[in-house]
Amino acid sequence: MNRITLEPGKRGGRLCIRGLRITVYDVLSMLSSGMTQQDVLADFPELEPEDVLAVLAFAADHEHRVYSLAVQ
Repeated sequence: MNRITLEPGKRGGRLCIRGLRITVYDVLSMLSSGMTQQDVLADFPELEPEDVLAVLAFAADHEHRVYSLAVQ
């Protein structure tokens, strides 16, 4: 998860990947539109395969926390 960063003022305060200007939302949006991990990496050569996996892990963890809080 250390690949997910937050810097005030960068991309409107959205979560980014390794301090780049590519947001977690950008990658999730591309994947959900049908792009493969290879497509994303081809479009953004500065990303590494571990970055895409970190985005997915972050989203899964976020989803788990939201439902866990709602159940309590």
